[in-house]
Amino acid sequence: MNKRKENITGWLFVAPMLAAFLIFIAFPFAASIGLSFTEWNFIGGWERLKWVGVENFTRLAEDTRFVQAVKNTFVYAVATVPTSILLALGLANLLNNKVYFKKTLRMAFFIPYISNTVALAAVFKFLFNKEGIINRALHGMFGTEAIDWITSPGVNKVPIILLVIWTALGYELVIYMAALQNVPTNLYEAAEIDGASGWKKFWRITFPMISPTTFYLCIVRFISVFKLFSAVNIITMGTTQASSTSIVERIYGSAFGSYEFGYASAEAMVLFVLILIITRFQFWAQKKWVNY
Repeated sequence: MNKRKENITGWLFVAPMLAAFLIFIAFPFAASIGLSFTEWNFIGGWERLKWVGVENFTRLAEDTRFVQAVKNTFVYAVATVPTSILLALGLANLLNNKVYFKKTLRMAFFIPYISNTVALAAVFKFLFNKEGIINRALHGMFGTEAIDWITSPGVNKVPIILLVIWTALGYELVIYMAALQNVPTNLYEAAEIDGASGWKKFWRITFPMISPTTFYLCIVRFISVFKLFSAVNIITMGTTQASSTSIVERIYGSAFGSYEFGYASAEAMVLFVLILIITRFQFWAQKKWVNY
């Protein structure tokens, strides 16, 4: 009887979260899988729902804008994830030592992460405007002509990349600082007795000890970049977006711009598979690193 009461109590505690998961995650995901094989404009109601099989996925292979969005997203991921992680690791090492205003600096780096992304993107759009502060500073220092950072295909990814790095840095910094404080100090003491240099101590002790944290941050950051939307949407608003759009931005355009919900669902399934493959590869790489 007591066992039964414990089970009922446990299910009552779990029920709200389970219901939220089923309603907001599991059901929409299953519905998206089903819709990816259909052609549907929700404005016309359910009677406009038409089964088309794999036609949406065939279209995707020939859709140059979607292919461009995939390429752009990979560029954002490759340009931002390693850069932000390396910067965060270097700053965490620095702040872990005895430096002045450690808490203030840590908070200063963390504030962009907890700030509103839309507001930050608007600030970056203002800074990189053709008549903005960045162009004026470059002209004052080097005499260069104004660069069209927002619309020029050659450089329009730069503001987005810098914004992503800046906002990610604070979170990664705090995680690394916590990881570095858990490295046993006796390992460093033994290395100093053996005459190891600062670089050898970092490469042989610090980096292996915090490698689980590094792999965790890689997975989290890659997933986050592949879901990039607000920064791209705000910075490129009112411009030609094809050369800088992301996958999620393209999905949003298909769903709420063209009202092609079946096609947008197919794009979302491709995004899901890409994230799944990258995450699986990172887990494989982590096991190889541990075994090595």
